[in-house]
Amino acid sequence: MGLTKQYLAYRVIDSFNIIASGRSNVNFAVVDKSEGRYVAAPAAENVIIWDLRMGDRKLTLRREKHEVTALRVSPDHLHIAVGYADGVVQIFDLSSRTYYDAICSLALHKNAVSILRYDAHGMRLVSGGLDTELVVVDVVEQAGRQRLSGHNAAVTDAHFLQRLVDQDVVVSCSKDTQIKFWNLETQFCFKTIVDNRTEIWALAFINDLMVAGAGESGMNVYRLRKRDTNDGQTLESAVEGLAIDDEDTISPLNVSNCGTIQRAGKGRTVNLVADPNERVISCHGTNDLIESFYICTPEEAKSRLAKRLKKARKKAESAEANEQDDEQLSKELSLSDEIKRLESIKTKQKIKSIDVLLGENKELRVLVSLSNNSLCLYSLEASLKSRKAADTSVKVLRSLTRLGHQSEVRSVCFSNDSLAIGSGAGDSFKLWDRDAMQCMRTVSTDYILCSRFVPGDRYVLLGMKSGALLIVDVGAADIVESIPAHESELWSIALLPDQKGCVTGSGDTTLKIWSFELIDAGEGAAQTKVLSLLHKNTLKLEETVLCVSVSPDMKYLAVGLLDSTVKVFFLDTFKFYLSLYGHKLPVLCMDISYDSQLIATGSADRNIKIWGLNFGDCHRSIFAHDDSVMSLQFIPKTHMFFSCGKDGKVKQWDGDSFEKILTLPGHIGEAHSLAVSPNGRYLVSCGSDRTLRMYERTDETIVLKDVQEEEREQQENEQLATGEDNTVALLPDLKLPSRKTVGSEQAAESIMECLEISKQFELEAEEKAEPHPLMLALQVKNPNDFLVATLVRIRTSDMEEALLLLPFSIVCELLERLPALINQRPDELELLCRVTVFLFKVHMKPIAASKAMKPLLIKLLDLLKRDVQQLRDVMGYNLHALSLLQSEVEQREGVQLFREATQIRRKNEKKRRQAVKRRIQIQMV
Repeated sequence: MGLTKQYLAYRVIDSFNIIASGRSNVNFAVVDKSEGRYVAAPAAENVIIWDLRMGDRKLTLRREKHEVTALRVSPDHLHIAVGYADGVVQIFDLSSRTYYDAICSLALHKNAVSILRYDAHGMRLVSGGLDTELVVVDVVEQAGRQRLSGHNAAVTDAHFLQRLVDQDVVVSCSKDTQIKFWNLETQFCFKTIVDNRTEIWALAFINDLMVAGAGESGMNVYRLRKRDTNDGQTLESAVEGLAIDDEDTISPLNVSNCGTIQRAGKGRTVNLVADPNERVISCHGTNDLIESFYICTPEEAKSRLAKRLKKARKKAESAEANEQDDEQLSKELSLSDEIKRLESIKTKQKIKSIDVLLGENKELRVLVSLSNNSLCLYSLEASLKSRKAADTSVKVLRSLTRLGHQSEVRSVCFSNDSLAIGSGAGDSFKLWDRDAMQCMRTVSTDYILCSRFVPGDRYVLLGMKSGALLIVDVGAADIVESIPAHESELWSIALLPDQKGCVTGSGDTTLKIWSFELIDAGEGAAQTKVLSLLHKNTLKLEETVLCVSVSPDMKYLAVGLLDSTVKVFFLDTFKFYLSLYGHKLPVLCMDISYDSQLIATGSADRNIKIWGLNFGDCHRSIFAHDDSVMSLQFIPKTHMFFSCGKDGKVKQWDGDSFEKILTLPGHIGEAHSLAVSPNGRYLVSCGSDRTLRMYERTDETIVLKDVQEEEREQQENEQLATGEDNTVALLPDLKLPSRKTVGSEQAAESIMECLEISKQFELEAEEKAEPHPLMLALQVKNPNDFLVATLVRIRTSDMEEALLLLPFSIVCELLERLPALINQRPDELELLCRVTVFLFKVHMKPIAASKAMKPLLIKLLDLLKRDVQQLRDVMGYNLHALSLLQSEVEQREGVQLFREATQIRRKNEKKRRQAVKRRIQIQMV
């Protein structure tokens, strides 16, 4: 048996170029107790905390594969909840040193998470998804509490309503045009508002007002009032109240429509946010206009009403119709008295998301995420003063634009010393430092399709969509020359191996060879040599040229054409040599190995073909990607190559054995291009998710069979063994606030295995058998500790689903062991109590029907009552002791504060007396 071929693994270093992706919202964050300086922004599958003052990253919260679709910073600014496209919500602790590790991961929805919102204390979190459901999560317990089903379309916004009612109420809106009020105790909707004709996209609550942003230009405003409950209500009146035409009586709220706020922006209301102090609401539509509205205090509203009435009376007097008009004047507060429109902010690009913060001196800060991969921070004055159009208070305080391209990156290339990376997009070319991943130079251009560093790394060649060939001076970040090389798109540039020229291929069916030359530029003492290109030869072809490549031995020129063939010519004479046909769709990319033996071609038919260059024979055709193969490149000095496709994946292949070596974590969406560094150690790729992803070769060796086995296991793990359905036979309407995952299945298996091992251990206890290896691994010596350790290791979010998967025989066995566990392990009483209650809740009917279970049930009830009462007593004692300590501290600090306040007052009085003396002396003089 021969030796297994080994390869060196590549790993992800980081992604860069992205500032903020448009699918999720942005939020102000507090880091190091600094407010208004840091912002949390989604960046594909990561969340980046940006420092707006310094213009760089502060923290990065990572997760693989799935895009961020919603995020929310908690009211205490210590945690951030992040929702992903696969329905998972993760909570990160920003104040911890291990901030990059999620403190909990909750599988809540079947589809993407659309909204996350904390309650006022940050103890609960409501999550809405595209699967039309809402889930309320207990953040402390790290588990779901309620699942609310009732909407017929994706949930767009949700809020906790804690201001007017004593019950726990959640308000949600959806694309089904309805606003629903939910009682969390009963998990039912007690009120539905259906007077909107279009989808409702956002809600905002300020004092007793609720503003709903819909698909129209107007935003409906509702006033919420607590219903007056009449204790002496008779049965007849209660029954009458339940009439179809009358308003429902079970609702603790009265909701009345009190008007409409008309927006100036176009399209639907995309975002509607209120500042934490509930003084300002801001909204924007599908265009580039942000509108803000100031909510007046009761005193301000009354003064505005008085002014309005005064103006109306003057107008009536001038019209000589005092009596009639005075009767018609509205003496009550209207919506125009309570809400004042502030200045609008006009941005340079389409808006994706906003967040607002009202600071001191009524300065409103508006954070804006734009569609062109940038963040801006605006400031305006939130006051009742009316301003002239020319006298605007809107200012741009900060903007993050330089750190990334403002359009999709189409091309990447490495410098010849492997230290710099060039990226070309629809608007500019950027030069990046490979190690720091920071942008060093930016050159504004038109749409770039391909790019290459010239030998010496001082200049870069850029192929444009217009057909022009640009020569860019990297050091000066300036365009040296624009050559009208072709009449149509310049699709490909290939350097000649002798480093004396290049080849360009275009959509105008021509292929041109150019040679480098240095020409004089400037006059007198400032005269220098700059690079230019001299046209040497042109090859006219019958079809559009999509890609070109030159063999390293300077012998052959390979051209990929639109007719799905690759034609090979002799480089010196342009004489036809070979035609490589076999692809069903056009060849989009190709590369020739370092020894000029192999040529690999990637096509839109999703295949990669490996050919011999000597005879044009096809060695192998590989079904490589799930969509078009966009780019491929050989690793220098090897027959291995990388490829990327529109499926977003980046894969490494062996050109000799025709096997896939590994699949690297790729892009969300399409991958457009990749580049391998000349030393073969680094790889960079670009895609439609606006990220540039860097990979590095490690010293870790991988064996193909091991990698294939891992991939197979991963695919198996993604599929649930028990199926997606999680209904219980006896409880068809049971809706748990969690989702069945592979983790919950594995947890159920671990409980069953634990019980089996415990049973076996007890049977062999007389023979003094050695503990099972799993018991040794968990460092336990008896079955009870083993079972408790197994339950503790199960994640809180997976516990209920795991217990639901257990068969009834195992449930009975587990319940029989619980009394001993409660007696021996009072430290885990909360966990054991939760397990007991849930099992009884789910399996109540068969347990009640079984006579043998009745004594066990009574015993468990007595034990839990006793231990829970003891725990309550301990907590109550501790709580009152802490409150006593708190009152002592407050008394001590109160005396200190009073003393300090007295000293400050004396100092102020002394200064005032001295100022009066000086004034008297001046007057006397």
